[in-house]
Amino acid sequence: MAIKKTKEYDIEIVNRKADFDYQFIETLEAGIMLTGTEIKSIRKGNANLRDAYCFFRAGELYVKSLFIAEYNFGNQFNHEPRRTRKLLLRRHQLRKLEKHIKEKGYTIVPIRLYVNDRGFAKVEIALAQGKKSYDKRQSIKDKDVKRDMARMKKMY
Repeated sequence: MAIKKTKEYDIEIVNRKADFDYQFIETLEAGIMLTGTEIKSIRKGNANLRDAYCFFRAGELYVKSLFIAEYNFGNQFNHEPRRTRKLLLRRHQLRKLEKHIKEKGYTIVPIRLYVNDRGFAKVEIALAQGKKSYDKRQSIKDKDVKRDMARMKKMY
């Protein structure tokens, strides 16, 4: 009889502000290079994507300003909370993203940080274009209408 292991890691950290500020063109899943204390801190849920952004350096993609809190039980080998971390993607995906980034108005933002079934930390990144203020007002209006419709539906 085989023992089926349930999901041990239900960790998902979401950047909700990115959905408000950007219009997503394309999303990708990327691996991230972490140290031991960083993955332990992520598994405890101590991370924040709010100010994070991605950039290219020498043909490789990095994420900057991704906050991962120091691990409580880490000793002198603990990590810096906001250090630059390398993202792992296939070469053709990197080339495609770099080509889009050179166009005006596009950026790459991390949307979600999670631990998959195998225990690896993954970052969902999006090729995004910034919204104008009238687009943001429309997003708020759509969200309010959706919430009001859900309330009306719940009442009846």
